[in-house]
Amino acid sequence: MIRKNTTILSIAVLLSIIFLLSGCSEVEPGINTANVTENEILILESFPVQVHVVARGNLPNPCTGIDQIIQSRDENNFQITIKTKYNQEICIPLINPFEETIALDVYGLPAGTYNVNVNGIQDSFTLEIDNILQTI
Repeated sequence: MIRKNTTILSIAVLLSIIFLLSGCSEVEPGINTANVTENEILILESFPVQVHVVARGNLPNPCTGIDQIIQSRDENNFQITIKTKYNQEICIPLINPFEETIALDVYGLPAGTYNVNVNGIQDSFTLEIDNILQTI
């Protein structure tokens, strides 16, 4: 009876180790987009106005890092893509929170409401006046 319990315990431990090791690598190694969970828009008290987006989210493991941040604008819509890179080492699957502050290129924009999309998470801000220095 003791030998049978020891065998069952040994098999359970071996299966647990195999299960843990199988989760040690990312499913899609290489470059992916970051999992953004929230944005915060900061309008700095300056003139011309400066606008920053604080993007927060989670990386799938400590072996994945922010690789590139791409920003574009089409009229009143800012599109930001945060790309990650996985270095393809054996890595434990442990959620790794991140926070990135991104300065938006808002100089010269007219007054109005602007939309911001960071990896699918939407937010907006309003410029009350044209964001350009007036020369006298």
